[in-house]
Amino acid sequence: MAKSKHPIFRNFIMAYAFCALVAMGFVASSTIDSLMSPELRPMLVKQSAALFLLYLCGSIPFGLIFTRIMTNKDVRNIGSGNIGTTNVLRSGNKLAALLTLLFDISKGYIPLFLLDRYGAGTFHYSVYYFAFLFPVLGHMFPCWLGFKGGKGIATGLGVMLFFVWPVALVSLATWVLLAKFLRISSLAGLVSFTVAPLLTTYLLSFSDSLWMFFLSALVFLAHRDNIGRLLSGQESKIGESSL
Repeated sequence: MAKSKHPIFRNFIMAYAFCALVAMGFVASSTIDSLMSPELRPMLVKQSAALFLLYLCGSIPFGLIFTRIMTNKDVRNIGSGNIGTTNVLRSGNKLAALLTLLFDISKGYIPLFLLDRYGAGTFHYSVYYFAFLFPVLGHMFPCWLGFKGGKGIATGLGVMLFFVWPVALVSLATWVLLAKFLRISSLAGLVSFTVAPLLTTYLLSFSDSLWMFFLSALVFLAHRDNIGRLLSGQESKIGESSL
């Protein structure tokens, strides 16, 4: 089968179609009316657009951008090929790694802040928090890079920072301490995203915290290869080349 001459456009349409399908599910779960009802079409369009904008914000590949600008290298050809902070650090440019971390956190926080400020009421309360997953999905599966992105740690922290900042700070502190002493970024991230939903459930109601378990599941899914290497004792440490 011949490859598409316009893969980015195709991926762009696929990403929007996914957002529209999820929006249909959101609308269907919050009303007893038929999705074909004319009254629901504006709601469906609005939610599809909002989810897609959240996804697009998360899909900006800051790791690729900063590494290219500061080292003239393609981070996808370095180490694990990941566009996240840890792999950008393997380029040898600490400033690029720091900027990647900060901007990846910001693309989790800022879109949700704007949604809350200017799009209040876009989503029914019962599904509102699940929209928070879309910046992370954008980071993990960016349409610009063939749906091959990062692993969601920094962007997930940005989302948590908006949702309940004490949990974000505890998760960040957990990551920093474990990364400092164990020197294994993936393990530090996995532990921090294990702690986060449990702590959120303790502080808030389970219904308000449920989406956090989905966020953690996404992070664990993105780290499935790392988990395999951790279990076999072959996971690389911070500063080392990825296996």
